[in-house]
Amino acid sequence: MIAPTDLLPVARTQKPYGIRGELVLLFRRREYAELDVENYFLEIDGLPVPFWVEEFTFTTDVSARVKFEDVDDEPAASRYSNLEVLLPRKVVLSADEQQDRDWHFFVGYTITDQHGAALGVIEEVDDATMNVLFIVRDGDQEHLIPAADDLIAAVDEQHKILEMFIPEGLIEE
Repeated sequence: MIAPTDLLPVARTQKPYGIRGELVLLFRRREYAELDVENYFLEIDGLPVPFWVEEFTFTTDVSARVKFEDVDDEPAASRYSNLEVLLPRKVVLSADEQQDRDWHFFVGYTITDQHGAALGVIEEVDDATMNVLFIVRDGDQEHLIPAADDLIAAVDEQHKILEMFIPEGLIEE
């Protein structure tokens, strides 16, 4: 079984399309839409559930109509509207190698500062504004740390550790 931390968000389901059970997927990046995959995971009640692709038709460079197996009509498809669409990290990584890495790749990584002190685990990425932030949880504390290439010192993908240069005063003890 695949762990939720091994999956990354790549799209979001939109409303059903037509009466055959197709859903519109809106991808975060064009590279994710172009990935040739047999199945996607939909996040239902916080759990990743696999859905196998029966048909896939591009509508724009970042959206597509997808017909999943066993979703055969509009009422069935409407149950899966407005859900997060996930893919395994290794699949997303193959797309990100061609472009700049998506910050969501680092969800689940532990952030350490330039002195080796662990600051917590990245739980979310706030990319609603131009200044992208990592939302890092350490026990009861939550830290907002800028996601910027200039601040990253090293990435240990095997151990899921992101070493960053943390500016003075950003994290208060």
